[in-house]
Amino acid sequence: MINFLLIIVFAALFSILFFNSKVKGIIALSTIAIIASISSYIAIGALTGPAYELYFSGTDLFGKVLLKIDALSAWFILTINFTIVTGAIYGFNYMKRYSERKSDITLHCIAFVLAHFTLLGICSVQNGFIFLLLWEIMAISMFVLVIFDHHKPDTIKAGINFLVQSHVSIVFIMLGFIYVAFKTDNYSFDAIVSFTNQQSTLAGTALFLCFFIGFAIKAGFVPFHTWLPYAHPAAPSHVSGIMSGVVIKIGIYGILRMLLLIKTDYTTIGYFILFISIITGIYGVMLATIQHDLKKLLAYHSIENIGIIGIGIGVGCIGLGSVNKWMAILGFSGALLHTLNHSLFKSLLFYSAGNVLQAAHTVNIEKLGGIIKKMPHTSILFLIAAIAICGLPPLNGFSSEFIIYGGLYNWLYSANLLSLLGIVFSVGGLVFIGGLAMLCFTKAFSIVFLGTQRDSSVPEIHETGFWQLFPMYLTVTLMIVIGLFPSFFINILQSPVNLFTHHIIFNLNLIKVGAIDSLRTVNWIFFGFILLIILILLIRKYFSAKKVIETGPTWGCGYSNTGSKIQYTASSFVRSYSKLAKPLLEIDKKEIEISEVFPGEKHFKTDSYDKIEHFFIDYPLKLIEKITNLFLFLQNGQLQRYILYGIIFITAVLTIPLIFEKILTILHFLNNL
Repeated sequence: MINFLLIIVFAALFSILFFNSKVKGIIALSTIAIIASISSYIAIGALTGPAYELYFSGTDLFGKVLLKIDALSAWFILTINFTIVTGAIYGFNYMKRYSERKSDITLHCIAFVLAHFTLLGICSVQNGFIFLLLWEIMAISMFVLVIFDHHKPDTIKAGINFLVQSHVSIVFIMLGFIYVAFKTDNYSFDAIVSFTNQQSTLAGTALFLCFFIGFAIKAGFVPFHTWLPYAHPAAPSHVSGIMSGVVIKIGIYGILRMLLLIKTDYTTIGYFILFISIITGIYGVMLATIQHDLKKLLAYHSIENIGIIGIGIGVGCIGLGSVNKWMAILGFSGALLHTLNHSLFKSLLFYSAGNVLQAAHTVNIEKLGGIIKKMPHTSILFLIAAIAICGLPPLNGFSSEFIIYGGLYNWLYSANLLSLLGIVFSVGGLVFIGGLAMLCFTKAFSIVFLGTQRDSSVPEIHETGFWQLFPMYLTVTLMIVIGLFPSFFINILQSPVNLFTHHIIFNLNLIKVGAIDSLRTVNWIFFGFILLIILILLIRKYFSAKKVIETGPTWGCGYSNTGSKIQYTASSFVRSYSKLAKPLLEIDKKEIEISEVFPGEKHFKTDSYDKIEHFFIDYPLKLIEKITNLFLFLQNGQLQRYILYGIIFITAVLTIPLIFEKILTILHFLNNL
């Protein structure tokens, strides 16, 4: 079956070259659907039964290659497949307006298929060498997808930033694999298990941290997050949805896989992951709240949600270390379920932003407004996704966050003083993240979709076509199902969670009588409340159908000369928050003081910048530039001097070993005196 998949992929990549843009899209979409169907069939089998294994002969360099889909791989494969398939359907319709760019479409389709195939391969392969090869192909494929609008300087800058940081990530992962291969002469994942079992816990922890940094760059943990806010806004919207939905999750998969392979101190690792995750979640949502670009705002929320997933992993690890079985179960269950949930509501948010971008030709929040009147489907879908990402019932985001809260609650049973500090810090962090997320999405929805249009240069706006909305409705359906029937998905998670907790778990189904029953009750109460509101609205519509309804401008409030400037802007909406957060964030304010008695037109503008990026990226780069500038005198444009440099270099290469050898001879002579 795997060989059949390989033949399909290569045939599709070859045939894409020879057709027009529409057929290229159909071939790519069909290939992705076939790959997703076959791999999902295998993954479902691995989730409900034994792992799927297949050996490839390999080469003398890296030996036999094991392809193994266990329960953890299966969960990520199913998550990847759903988001990639919905993204491909959305992208097929989204890219129609670029059909005249044939060569760009060709590269886009090839990169899309390759990205899907390599993501599945990364989740399946059990050999470090092949893992790195697939990781590299995935990074290059995503780079091609990001720079589709390569005529824009900002897009190229974002793409290069993504590529450079992807390779920094690969360096750390490669160091981990090469170190183990050097010690064991084996690239297989089993070698990591046997090697770390023979080493001290400290050595295992050091090896895990090396892998963690590599995977954390891809996942977007702070301070390794700086590529996300550039790559997500620059890419086409379906690519942004896929990057946020599944590409950054492959970093989470890598961290979880290494937790299964490396023998380490789970308690220490758990505290480390928990701390960095809380910082990630808080910092991500704090920066998201002050953004004016809708896609950049969503990119920072991806960082925030990676923090929430990390909190679940941290809680699970501490549960393993302290042999607190419910804490471990709920921590890992919450992390894995939130991985799926985030891929759903974040891809939906990016697709909604893509609809707005194509209709209004901008995602600058300050220029938008009143879109709900012209794009009701997109507006409602965005609202549902916003409720889900804020962790409000009855949607899926609430389910996974509730389970993580359950893990923190169970931590109390084995708490000491240090643990109590950890619990307070974690719960406070999650509450803070949730509160700021609600503020941020209240701002985003109200400024973009409510009120009236602010900018007269924005063209006439129309709703997106059915086939572009179809994958969005598919996504929202699954989100509602997860919210209303969380116990079904928790049961599915039993197999992957047991991979981590098998030595302390008796029966995962026991948690159904506790946290899951409470979760289901809360979700159904809220769902009933929403149905009641819809019923009241329908009754009102029925009785008011024959009445004459007067309409007027939004925010009119009886005042006939109202205008769009009377509305809140994105900046004024969060002005109080910006003042409070100013010491922690970098907010540049440009305003002109009013000194005249009768002032003319004035402008006020705020820009935000990532303080961590300034400290960890910009400052070292400026320092390197300053040092290298000291040697600018070498580049003087005179051919004679360049020839002289060459002569000096060749002379140095020839003479330095001789001089070194003579020094050793003299030292040897002196020692024998």
